[in-house]
Amino acid sequence: MKPPAPLSWPGIVRLGLVQTALGSIVVLATSTMNRVMVVELALPALLPGLLVGLHYAIQLLRPRLGHGSDVGGRRTPWIVGGMAVLGLGGVLAALAVALMGSDLVLGIALALAAFAMIGVGVGASGTALLVLLAVRTAPERRPAAATVVWVMMIVGFIVTAATVGRLLDPYTPERLVLLTAAVAVIANAVTLLAVWGIEGRGAPRGAAVEQTPPVPFFAALRQVWDDPQARGFTLFIFVSMLAYSAQDLILEPFAGTVFGYTPGQSTQLAGTQNGGVLAGMLLVGLVGRRLGSMRGWTVLGCLASALALGSLASAALHGPGWPLQASVAALGFANGAFAVAAIGSMMTLVGQGPRGREGVRMGLWGASQAIAFGVGGFAGALASDLARWLLGSPALAYASVFGLEAILFVLAAVMALRLGRERRTAAPLAVLPMQAR
Repeated sequence: MKPPAPLSWPGIVRLGLVQTALGSIVVLATSTMNRVMVVELALPALLPGLLVGLHYAIQLLRPRLGHGSDVGGRRTPWIVGGMAVLGLGGVLAALAVALMGSDLVLGIALALAAFAMIGVGVGASGTALLVLLAVRTAPERRPAAATVVWVMMIVGFIVTAATVGRLLDPYTPERLVLLTAAVAVIANAVTLLAVWGIEGRGAPRGAAVEQTPPVPFFAALRQVWDDPQARGFTLFIFVSMLAYSAQDLILEPFAGTVFGYTPGQSTQLAGTQNGGVLAGMLLVGLVGRRLGSMRGWTVLGCLASALALGSLASAALHGPGWPLQASVAALGFANGAFAVAAIGSMMTLVGQGPRGREGVRMGLWGASQAIAFGVGGFAGALASDLARWLLGSPALAYASVFGLEAILFVLAAVMALRLGRERRTAAPLAVLPMQAR
C-alpha cells in the first residue's frame, strides 16, 4: 500500500488545534481549580499539589496507551477517546471542587477519580497525537511542526485562563462547573473537527504492524528499552525536564523574598519568562534546521539554560540591583530553545528502531517527562526549604537550588552529546540524519 502523503502545513496546524484543546482543559484543572481550593475553600495547598501530582503519576501508563495505538494501527480513535476522557475528568474535577464546600471527604474522593481520568486522557490523546504528527511530518518540517503544536498548546493555556478568569467572577461553584463543561464540550468538538479525515482510511498500522499474534505489551516495552538510543533518550528527557521544571514553584517566591517583589510584580516576572520561552521556541522552529542540527540546538539550549540559572544564583547572592528581569528572560529563552529542539529530536527518533513500536517509544518518553515534571516542582521547593534550614539564609538557599539545576542542565547536555556518538556507532540507527537531532 502506498504510504500517505506527508502532512501539509494546514494539516500540522489542525493537529496543533488538538494540543490547544488539550491545554484548555488541563489549565483549568491545574491552575483555576488549584486557586479555588486554596483561596475560596481555604484548603491546604498540599491537596491540589497531590491531585496534580496524581495526574502526572497516572501518565506512567503512556507506554501502555501508546502500545494500544500501535496494535490497533490507528491513532485517531485514541486521540478522540483520550480527549473525551480528559473532558469528562475535567468536569468531574469541577464537580468535586464544588462538592468540597459541603462534603470535603466525598469531594476529595471524587477529585482523586477525576484527576486520575485527566491523567489517562492526557496520556492517551497526547501520545497518539505526537506519534501521528511525527510519522506524518516530513523531516525538514519537524522542528517547525514541534514549535507550532507547542505554541498552540500555550495559546490554549492563555486564552482559556483569560476567558474563564473573566467569566468566573463573581465566583460560584455552579459557575465553575458550567464553564468547565463548556470548555470540555468545545475542546472535544475542536478535536473531532481537527482530526476528521486527517489520518485517512489507509493509515499505516503503527507504521507497519502486521503481527500475528500481536506482541504483548511488556515484550514490546522490553524491545524498546533494549534499544540503547531509546533508553538513553528516556534518561536524557528525565534529567533535562527535571532541571526544566525544578524552578517552577520557587521563582516567584524567590523574587518576593530576595528582591521584595509584590505578588503583581512576581506574576509579571512569570510573564517575562513565558515570553522568553515563546521567543526561544520560535527561533529554533524557524531557523533551527538552517543554522544547525537539532542535537546541536538541544546541547546549546541546555548549556544556555545552565548559564541563565547561574545568573539567577548570582542574583540571589547579589540581591536588589541585579537585572533580574533580564536573567529570567534569558532563562525562558534558553528553555524554549532547548524544549523545541528536544521535541524535534523526539519526533525524529520515534520512527527509529523496531517498526511498529512508535506508540511505545513516544509513550515511554512522555512518561519520563511527566515523572520529571511531577518530581521537579516538588523537589525544587523541598530543596529550597532544606537549604534554607541548613544554611540559615534564604538567598544562599535559592542560590544553591539554582546552582543544582544548572548542574543538571550541564549533565543533560553531556547526555545529548553521548546520544549523538551512540547513534554514529550503532549501525541500525545510523539512518537518523544529523540535522534532525
